[in-house]
Amino acid sequence: MIQQPAKNAERLADIQQFVRDIAIPAEAEVVRTNEIPPSIVEIMRQRGYFGWSIPIEYGGQGLTTEELAMANIELSKAATAFRARAGTNTGIGAESLIQDGTEDQKRCWLPRLASGAVTGCLALTEPEAGSDATALRTSARLTETGDGSRWLISGTKRYITNAPIADLFTVFARTDPLDLSHRGISAFLVERQTPGLSTGPEHRKMGQAGSPVSEVYLEQVSVRPEDIVGLETGKGFLTAMKTLNKQRINLAALCIGPAMRLLEEALAHVKTRKQFGQRIADFQLVQAMLAESQVEIAAATALVMETARARDRGEDVALQASMCKYFASEMCGRVADRVVQIFGGGGYCADIGGPIEMLYRDVRLFRLYEGTSQIHLLNIAKRILK
Repeated sequence: MIQQPAKNAERLADIQQFVRDIAIPAEAEVVRTNEIPPSIVEIMRQRGYFGWSIPIEYGGQGLTTEELAMANIELSKAATAFRARAGTNTGIGAESLIQDGTEDQKRCWLPRLASGAVTGCLALTEPEAGSDATALRTSARLTETGDGSRWLISGTKRYITNAPIADLFTVFARTDPLDLSHRGISAFLVERQTPGLSTGPEHRKMGQAGSPVSEVYLEQVSVRPEDIVGLETGKGFLTAMKTLNKQRINLAALCIGPAMRLLEEALAHVKTRKQFGQRIADFQLVQAMLAESQVEIAAATALVMETARARDRGEDVALQASMCKYFASEMCGRVADRVVQIFGGGGYCADIGGPIEMLYRDVRLFRLYEGTSQIHLLNIAKRILK
């Protein structure tokens, strides 16, 4: 039975207990097997983690943007794979439906996404369309068959999180070949078993073991007009941007949790590690790295929380979301680098420094996905120059 919505304090206490007693003790196994044990995934399902951001009327927890950010901070203190396993359902895998889906589409898919019975993913990025998402080449052509009108989708998607295990793909394709702008793009709901859809082998990654990523291949995949998100063509890119604006707040929160964990590990280490006859906590240059990390974590947290509250108030937070994603991901990278420096050789060796080496590799991706740091700087500049 799926856990019912709880008060925020109870929810955070539940996540903290899960991270402390279940997720962190399983990190080594996740790295070794490159998979979260199914028994732990089931615990996450039962606790409602897959439905955090899905409205209550569709079986989810109905969290506000602020509550979701707080939940993501806590869950991401464990290896990134745990949050990624449920993250597409509580983020990009369901948000397109929440934002622009029809009532029938929502009732068909959101309860299953909320329960974790179905895993969703967002298939936007392509080999030649990464930062420039409007350059996508995947096409959808309307044809007439004996069963009525069908869209035939062909193309390749790359770096799609959870694609190897996904059941539902939100696929973005160009429905107007004469319009090469964002207005020619539409979003489709495609089930895994649809003929012509396949996923490639899981990519070998630098970090984030247990979070599968692969290409998605679409070869004349036939879908119904009713499978267009919102039943309207030409709106797919706008749907993606609505989804990503919220997801960038989520991702910024995801950057804060590992930074907090890294700092906690560093604080415990410096109080016991001795050099030159004294604790390294007494060395001023070590203290400076700890202090810089604490300041930056606090600044990122304040920025993310205020942006989340502004979104909950109904304000346009496109600028702030880019600022959150840029600052928090860069902050996390700096904290990770300082903590490896504090641990020295132990921070570089997985068998000596505990989780430090793993976390260092995990967080490197934060500055790349959901918009690189450089793209966000350009977005920020463009908006403030208007």
